[in-house]
Amino acid sequence: MIVRLVNMKRINKKGQIWVETVLYTLIGLTLIGIVLAIVTPKINESRDRIVVEQSIESLKIFDEKIKEVSENAVGNTRVISQFELGRGELYIDGDKDMIVLVIKDLRKPFSQPGSEINLGSIKIESQEEQKLNSVNLTLEYANINIQYDKEEVLRKFTSSKIPYSFIVKNANSGSVLIVDIVETSGG
Repeated sequence: MIVRLVNMKRINKKGQIWVETVLYTLIGLTLIGIVLAIVTPKINESRDRIVVEQSIESLKIFDEKIKEVSENAVGNTRVISQFELGRGELYIDGDKDMIVLVIKDLRKPFSQPGSEINLGSIKIESQEEQKLNSVNLTLEYANINIQYDKEEVLRKFTSSKIPYSFIVKNANSGSVLIVDIVETSGG
């Protein structure tokens, strides 16, 4: 009987150790889950913000190249060799003489929704949608006729892991300043 009690105590201690191990593991996993539930949305919001800021910088380079060729002689060209469009859609609108980069599915608005912000030549406008948000980054040219491949068309470029390359050319014809944009490779 005494031997049986001693064996029962050993079995209870072994069982208790396993129960404690399982409980501590569950508590640890629960804490990790709670931390991830709190931190993951913040990380995703930061990623969205970084994507928009990088897109603004890319558009600034595009704008600089357009201004450079427009200030120089007819036939002058510039190359945009690594235009990365990892997210969003780029529109070159020859009819409206503008370039628009639209980034959708943002978790939070980049700026005050419905308000337009001017950052140099770039106009930034956030829009609230049902679940997610979007931002339009726009370059408008009042004194430059923007064309795509010598035509007044709307050309759309979608996100791609391969960077786009563009040639921007001063195609001036008399009194109208024309800047022609052509994709050379990528996307």
